[in-house]
Amino acid sequence: MGKLRIASLQPSITVTLADLGELDQLVACTKYCADVCPEVVAAGKLIIQDSWTAKADEIIAARPDLVIASVPYQKEAVAQIIRAGARFLGFAPKCLADVYEDIRIIARIVGAAVRGEQIVREMEWALNDIRRATMFYPKQRVFCEEWGKPLIHSQHWVAELVEIAGGEFVGEPGAQTTSEAVRALNPDVVIAAWCGAGDRVPLEKIVADRGWKDTNAARGGKVYCIADELLNTPATTLVGGLRAIAWALHPERFDKPLGVRQIEHASELKVG
Repeated sequence: MGKLRIASLQPSITVTLADLGELDQLVACTKYCADVCPEVVAAGKLIIQDSWTAKADEIIAARPDLVIASVPYQKEAVAQIIRAGARFLGFAPKCLADVYEDIRIIARIVGAAVRGEQIVREMEWALNDIRRATMFYPKQRVFCEEWGKPLIHSQHWVAELVEIAGGEFVGEPGAQTTSEAVRALNPDVVIAAWCGAGDRVPLEKIVADRGWKDTNAARGGKVYCIADELLNTPATTLVGGLRAIAWALHPERFDKPLGVRQIEHASELKVG
């Protein structure tokens, strides 16, 4: 199979190409891809908009054979790409099984099917190692958010990671909620991983402003920011996200990984 010219509109696609050892087939990607895979900058890849704000003219300028994207999409942006005549492949994973299959599909497209299967097996092994290590610990109720305004629960694959880490995901994955509803749930652990925010979620401020100071999570100081790319990028980066969740739930059992930050104790918070 000949080499393709691929434009990637989401970090998960670029991460998967890097894992496959096929970044030479990438001709364009987003600034968020560069944050996760800085080697694309050194390689001189064209930086373009993502699948939410994609601009067909700059994509076409890269002369891709194939444009690959993943959720979230803005339908107008996708329509513009298709109208421009580009071959387009879009993924919409909901669960870990979908993530595995998307990796396999990309691997087959770029001629690296064997490596794709190996990547999936390695992910499964890593997740199962954490599952075995936490399966006998008491369950903690965990609220995870992927956005703050409006307040949105993290996706279904994050709910699966929470369960693997020995927690109980509270609320409906991917659904919008309110600070009052979360306060009523009274989670033991709060995890914020805002899309596009890296590790910069203002934990002290959101707990104070939302009236969460009296929740179990805030009282116990178990409010965390996990870097966006570890939970919101449906690729091998989710293994790092699981390790961050496992540490947040069981700091006595796991070493603190990169990409996770903990709030100062609730008694030190000030409202306003």
